Amino acid sequence: MTADLMAFLRARFAEELEKARFASSTVTQDPGRFGVAPEDAARHARFSVAAAEVHLALLEDTVIPHLGTEGAAGRTAEYQLRLLSAPYVEHADYPHD
Repeated sequence: MTADLMAFLRARFAEELEKARFASSTVTQDPGRFGVAPEDAARHARFSVAAAEVHLALLEDTVIPHLGTEGAAGRTAEYQLRLLSAPYVEHADYPHD
């Protein structure tokens, strides 16, 4: 289950990063079309992309390396994996137990 959940979450975070980059590019190219000021569009674009990058980095750098290890580190990594995946529990591809 952990491997399935890890793969699922990797895919979701990669999708979120791609969506953030696309939306950021779209909005910053013509912010007036969306009724936002250029500086607000740029700030939101940076935030959206950074948030998506951080989720992916958190998963790859601090959770995945400790999955399956013994002791507190392994338990914490599995708990973090489940917390990170919780918003996606209703997703059609979520790997339920």
